[in-house]
Amino acid sequence: MGQAMTKMLLIAVLFLGGATYAMMSMRARSMPENVSLAQLSGAELENDPDLLVVDIRTPDEWKQTGVVRDALLVTYTGPEAFLEAVNARKLPQQKITLICRSGNRSSKAARQIAEMVEGDVIDVAGGMTRVLREGYRAVKPTREMGCVVCD
Repeated sequence: MGQAMTKMLLIAVLFLGGATYAMMSMRARSMPENVSLAQLSGAELENDPDLLVVDIRTPDEWKQTGVVRDALLVTYTGPEAFLEAVNARKLPQQKITLICRSGNRSSKAARQIAEMVEGDVIDVAGGMTRVLREGYRAVKPTREMGCVVCD
């Protein structure tokens, strides 16, 4: 390999490394301090009294796959109405724990509500897709959980 080719390769590697570092730094800065991404199991979501698990998917999605036992079912459409519904059920020590289908919506919602709440917000990595894939047996959504179109 010629000297010119080696220099071009080195420049390309440095450029890509710098771009990757810049993107990672921007992502880290954009994540509020009170938000964490956690790969919680179905059992952890179901049994930890310090978590208020809020499933932010739609009623059709809840019915299709089931939900985490005792989760609060509130479709996320915006921070204000969402927090009004959540705060009515949240105990002071509980962390708001958001779950959606794959983790994309919960990540966006977590960032939006983080600045509006005191305390921690947990974004469940991989969403219900991961939790179910790991063997969790979801339960049928109910009106008591917040599904207004469920039995």
